[in-house]
Amino acid sequence: MSSEEGLSSTITDWLLINSWWLLLPFVMLIVVAAFIVAFVLLLYMISPLISPKPLKLNGAHVVVTGGSSGIGKSIAIECYRQGAFITLVARDEAKLLQAKKELEKFAINDKQVVLCISVDVSSEYSQVESVIKQAQEKLGPVDMLVNCAGISISGKFDEMEVDRFKKLMEVNYLGSVYPTRAVITTMKERRRGRIMFVSSQAGQIGLFGYTAYSPSKFALRGLAESLQMEIKPYNIYVTVAYPPDTDTPGLAEENKSKPLETKLISETSGVCQPDQVAKIIVRDAVQGNFNSSVGPDGYMLSALTCGMSPVTSITEGLQQIVTMGLFRTIALFYLGSFDSIVRRCMIQREQAKAAEDKTE
Repeated sequence: MSSEEGLSSTITDWLLINSWWLLLPFVMLIVVAAFIVAFVLLLYMISPLISPKPLKLNGAHVVVTGGSSGIGKSIAIECYRQGAFITLVARDEAKLLQAKKELEKFAINDKQVVLCISVDVSSEYSQVESVIKQAQEKLGPVDMLVNCAGISISGKFDEMEVDRFKKLMEVNYLGSVYPTRAVITTMKERRRGRIMFVSSQAGQIGLFGYTAYSPSKFALRGLAESLQMEIKPYNIYVTVAYPPDTDTPGLAEENKSKPLETKLISETSGVCQPDQVAKIIVRDAVQGNFNSSVGPDGYMLSALTCGMSPVTSITEGLQQIVTMGLFRTIALFYLGSFDSIVRRCMIQREQAKAAEDKTE
């Protein structure tokens, strides 16, 4: 064998031994594709177990706490439009009666009833249990509970009155625990039902000025995830809604004392109308979706913060997997802009204070 043939043979052997490195990207691509295909097939196999049947609202009994105004009232109207019997629960009797009149304009049949009950859902569990029992005696078992009672107070952590932290947890968290506890036994016996918790985008991301408000809304997700695992075998599904700032009397009241930083950050996502928010929330609750978000920002936040939360469709799970990296990149820019707002406001205050000191 000549030297040229020997050299050629050596080169050929070397290429055969090391060429697998060149094929590595293609092998990895095939493996990833196979994994995705297997994952999709697995999801299709288990989809009957995670896709609940929609709840029919026509003739259903829907209880809405905080239903005398804002998002709660709009949710009640949306359900009433679809033929539901409604129990409105709130503290102010005058507002309840006014809301009742508004709802009755949207009746689709003569059998529909709007029941009003005045109670503070955050006060005593025994009182809440009593009014829920009263509502069920008049309109039948509760098919869907909408926990919408809540308040929002914003301010800097070290300037916030300490009792405000307790108040917000009582209203926003316990005000949802008590009604839910009052209806859950009957729902389990009937093996059907929907429970909705109205949280907030501030229950997905902590923001300047919401050190008291955000934790009370974050707590609802922990409750919802734990509860969903308990009651799913009974065909009861939980929905957590994360609406953005919505044009309600509550937002108008909050804006009176909202810190400048909080206002500027909130303005980046705009303000929604309660009717728009209500339609989306009711649709998701009827479908049994665990997460309910509004708009592109809401969708991104729900995907970013999904963590170990349950999914109720194959599409939802795949979208979360595919979009996570992109949304995290976008979120970093948002966080950077929020930090910039806070720094600018701090510098402006320091400059204003220095100017005042000089004039004195």
